Amino acid sequence: LFIHQLSHIWIDFRGIKDEYMRATGIDYFENSRRATYVQQQYAIRNPRRFTSYGEYVWGITASDGPGPARRRIRGIERRFFDYVARAIPYGPDDGTIAPWAAVASLPFAPEIVLPTLRRFNEVYPQMTSEYGFKCSLNPTFAGQAGGQRNGGGWISKGYYGLDQGPIVLMIENYRSGLLWRLMRSCPHVVRGLRRARFAGGWL
Repeated sequence: LFIHQLSHIWIDFRGIKDEYMRATGIDYFENSRRATYVQQQYAIRNPRRFTSYGEYVWGITASDGPGPARRRIRGIERRFFDYVARAIPYGPDDGTIAPWAAVASLPFAPEIVLPTLRRFNEVYPQMTSEYGFKCSLNPTFAGQAGGQRNGGGWISKGYYGLDQGPIVLMIENYRSGLLWRLMRSCPHVVRGLRRARFAGGWL
């Protein structure tokens, strides 16, 4: 999911399009909004039958994980990874959820992100502290493997700046658009976007 988020931390892609996106009829912001919904729908369908995936438990992206390990769980042979760029629908997907990835989608789809955050806080209170969300959790994995075992699953011990930064910045973009406004006023950014043949919207 992170590939649909990180550039949006800095650039307001609403209404501006390059040549490729002009041909598609949507902008990159809408593309990322759709990618957020695809994440949720994948978790609802849960084709690999992981524990806890659902309407309000999703966020599959590059993150820490419980592996490397193999386990047979409820009759299914599972392979678990450590840090890897998780992805859907083709994987790798080992049941690891990164709450920060849901939070970083807040500007795109608050109507599904806010209930997801409430769900994480209700079901996995051990995921949060004064530092925010821990990196990731895997409710399917039964074992310690460098994390904490809580409620039959695995929770990363780590808080990573690479995760916490997008949380803070995308919340602020959702709340006030501050980063987007600052970057729109930077002549170097504007010039670079125009040279990359972006046009429309605020450009």
